[in-house]
Amino acid sequence: MSAHILYLLLQAFSIFAGVFAFWKGGSAERMAAAVILANVAIGYLSRQVLPDSEGLIRLVNDGAAALALLVITIRFGAPWMGGAMLFYAAQFALHSYLLVTEATAGYLVAALNNTFWNGVVWCLIIGTAAAWRARLRRERAAAAG
Repeated sequence: MSAHILYLLLQAFSIFAGVFAFWKGGSAERMAAAVILANVAIGYLSRQVLPDSEGLIRLVNDGAAALALLVITIRFGAPWMGGAMLFYAAQFALHSYLLVTEATAGYLVAALNNTFWNGVVWCLIIGTAAAWRARLRRERAAAAG
């Protein structure tokens, strides 16, 4: 499988998670989905428009997204966001290491980056499912009582 096809599949999965969060999530999940979708859009555009500066843009993009998610985490205190923050921290550290050492991204770096990003996306999906389930439970309890 081509690396570009894998990249597009990962981005499509991220967009699916964002749409799912907007559709079934609460306020925290929707705000986090907006941050994640903006991160995907900026990452894709930087790859297409400024490929020479992609590493620096990716570092700043991930740092800004992690900061925005930190604000959302402090505001809502959703447990799943702690996991997403840890994955973002690992991804930010990876990008920082690559930028400082001027190392080239090989298979291991791509695998780690994709693993960290998938972790963020899965945290969003799990958090959305939990919020959806809690909302359904509250609605059933209100209807019964």
